[in-house]
Amino acid sequence: MCNGTIMDKLISFSVPLILSGILQLLFNAVDIIVVGRFSGSQALAAVGSTTALINIFTNLFIGISLGANVLAARFYAAQKDKEMSETVHTAIMLALISGVVMLFVGIFFARGALELMGTPDDVIGQSTLYMRIYFAGMPFFMLYNYGAAILRAVGDTKRPLLFLIVSGVVNACLNLFLVIAFHLGVAGVAIATVTAQGISCALVLRCLQRSQASYQLRFRDLKIRGCYVQQIFQVGLPAGIQSTVINFSNALLQSSVNSFGSIAMAGYTAANNLFGFLYVSTNSITQACMSFTSQNYGVGKWKRMDRVLFDCIILSVAVMLILGGGMYFFGPEVLKIYTTNPRVISCGMEVLTYTTLTYFLCGIMDLLPGALRGMGYSSVPMILSIIGTVGTRIVWIFGIFPNHRSLDILFISYPVSWMITIVLQVICFYFVRRKVHARPGVSET
Repeated sequence: MCNGTIMDKLISFSVPLILSGILQLLFNAVDIIVVGRFSGSQALAAVGSTTALINIFTNLFIGISLGANVLAARFYAAQKDKEMSETVHTAIMLALISGVVMLFVGIFFARGALELMGTPDDVIGQSTLYMRIYFAGMPFFMLYNYGAAILRAVGDTKRPLLFLIVSGVVNACLNLFLVIAFHLGVAGVAIATVTAQGISCALVLRCLQRSQASYQLRFRDLKIRGCYVQQIFQVGLPAGIQSTVINFSNALLQSSVNSFGSIAMAGYTAANNLFGFLYVSTNSITQACMSFTSQNYGVGKWKRMDRVLFDCIILSVAVMLILGGGMYFFGPEVLKIYTTNPRVISCGMEVLTYTTLTYFLCGIMDLLPGALRGMGYSSVPMILSIIGTVGTRIVWIFGIFPNHRSLDILFISYPVSWMITIVLQVICFYFVRRKVHARPGVSET
């Protein structure tokens, strides 16, 4: 990451990461497709209504894993083997604790949270059941994500992809078996997802355990070390808070969609799942930017960090225009994978119209904070993202939407909030970059 050409390495790093993110989304997509096809639109709405809540509950800890990624990348580039090993064991222990906490939070607070979101009575029972089973697998989910973050920090994005391919196939087969053969509905797809997460968790932990490098995992050495937790939290906690608060605004948006009834909920569920594929693609490039920036920051190559960000912006915009354009123009056909109900497809297209062609804006919006986190600056980008994204959506939902009630008006808030946030992040990046470049670096000739 610290020498040679950049774009080809970014692509080599990002493509497996994009595919990994897509496979993780397919866990939920297969759930949605199977229940939509074989258990009806109410079951489809039930599973979809949990997405925003699940993200709120989990993204704080997933954001913290970014701190582990940045710290591990920095130590790995600087060849600090002792610090690298202690970071790995602290991160994995932190993941286990986080997973157990989320297990109890999800089981005991699922129904109350769904009621606060105004989930209709005809789906809330199934939604609660799905969430409770899903959260039973949180320790697996957290351990996989933190383990994969460590592998990404050292440049390995291919093995996590292979692990997800294995678990994704298991998930798809179990979905069909439990729903069609045993008629378990939402419970069946939740059980399948938890099982698949357990498999991916076991594979990534085994990979770390068998490594002979500085990031080898030894279960006897698992321990929380305060100095590393502090550094992980310094970068990861603001990222987690930002993601959680943004998903809170998405939960408010979900509540607004819920007010249109189960047909609109089902359409939003299908469209939002497609929307997620765009997100994981641009987010993978953001993670590449963060990892490359962190390693180059660790060895003092400031100019190379600039080139990393510039190349990431080019790559992100190109990928988003291709994927977003394809998703818009082929939207009706793709939505038919989830449901054959024309009213549900129509609602889904209302969502996609304002979020696909403009999604390159979201990519730019996320890359700037990603570069800043790679340099160890995470708090100010968090505040600006919350002000620009969440603030705009709250004003939109409570100020504009009540007077113009339609899905079209509701989802225009996405590109508007992205543009406002980009302006704020550009200003922040300018001042941080100037501060970093004032420090002595190393020759890059």
